[in-house]
Amino acid sequence: MASSGARRTRLTRRGRIAAWTVGVTSTVVLGVAGVGAWVYQDLDGSIGSADVDDKIGGDRPENLSPGSKNILVVGSDSRDGANAGYGKDLTTMQSDTLMVLHVPASRKWATVVSFPRDSWVEIPACDRGNGSSSSPHHAKINEAFAIGGSSGEVSGAAACSIKTVEARTGLRIDHFMSVDFQGFKGMVDALDGIEVCPEEAIHSEKARLDMKAGCQTVAGEKALGYVRVRYGVGNGSDIGRIGRQQEFMNALVEKARDRLTSPTSLYGFLKSATKSLTTDPDLAGIKPLYSLASELKGIPSDRLTFVTVPNYPREADVPTDKANVAWQYPHATDLFSALAKDKEVDGDRLKAQTKVPLYASSVRIQVLNGTSTPGLAGTVAGKLREAGLTVTGTGNAPEPSAPSEITYPAGQDQQARALAAHLPGAPAPRAADGNAGAGVITLVVGDDLDLARIR
Repeated sequence: MASSGARRTRLTRRGRIAAWTVGVTSTVVLGVAGVGAWVYQDLDGSIGSADVDDKIGGDRPENLSPGSKNILVVGSDSRDGANAGYGKDLTTMQSDTLMVLHVPASRKWATVVSFPRDSWVEIPACDRGNGSSSSPHHAKINEAFAIGGSSGEVSGAAACSIKTVEARTGLRIDHFMSVDFQGFKGMVDALDGIEVCPEEAIHSEKARLDMKAGCQTVAGEKALGYVRVRYGVGNGSDIGRIGRQQEFMNALVEKARDRLTSPTSLYGFLKSATKSLTTDPDLAGIKPLYSLASELKGIPSDRLTFVTVPNYPREADVPTDKANVAWQYPHATDLFSALAKDKEVDGDRLKAQTKVPLYASSVRIQVLNGTSTPGLAGTVAGKLREAGLTVTGTGNAPEPSAPSEITYPAGQDQQARALAAHLPGAPAPRAADGNAGAGVITLVVGDDLDLARIR
């Protein structure tokens, strides 16, 4: 029994990637051929389809790596019906899990990038689905799903999430999958529960969860509460919840493979699984999902990488904000750029590089206007301050500058790269002469700077 428990709780790298991507899809297709053609049609028709193309708009990142795939995966629910007991004063669709699966053109490796739901980002204008649109504003990244899902349609929720992720990362999203938590609960119940082993007792009123420490089997509302609980366990962070969800989904997939050996027992599980899925039209079916699972299954376990966007508590930049996290630049941009160019990510190296965070507030900048547009330096300075950077002053450049310029004094090369990461399309920073101000980076704003892309 000890070795079996260890297998369930210690995740391999293959297990982690299976959790929220091929985890559900591969289990969906297990044994379908053996349960009859009518069941196949029934299950195939249970997978929801939502077309998002007309809601995203045309201003999207270029696909720099034809043949690769970026799949946005959302763990979601509404606050209606069976979900109404969770949360407070929430009437729209919610997302508790957000990640991107990158499958390269070679199909020889893969990377999953998790986005903490507390990531403080700018959410672009989105169609609310009721004839109105939201205004661009800063908020937690998971708010995008709620804004787009104001009318209760998954297509709108997914479209706003895609717009937000694309704008913040520069990655072109090719497909999306939304896994509803109520369908997930049905999958767990069909397996008579899943064994979990919390190291400490969990008491959370928000998640309606009261659990003792140690190994125990959870099902129904308790299983749903376990994967969603945040406060009252560990340090209360979203990062901890991400790991717990990965472990639980991996255990679910392993138990399904062990237990569901007959068509009768398989059907109830598969029905819940397919009903929990909504995808874009190109993935909405047993065959395309099976094809995706087959591609991932062939990837060697040592070429599967699971990373979280490098981040740190935003409190380091804004002392009053104790609820959100900021992305760590330039490493976050380096991660997204590598995937956009279809380059394999070294997760261990990324973790080592970001062990000591470079806070945005430690990047000190003077912004100079090199154009004929009055007040442009002040506008850019305001956007950089919103991003947490420290602007020491603004003014006019000594002479006009067609392209923007970033120059830095000795010892500020990393800070300059962090600034450049907030300015997509800006030229590479260059070292300044010996007369530059100590510790202050100079940004000369040229006509080429796209204000809408500052992040």
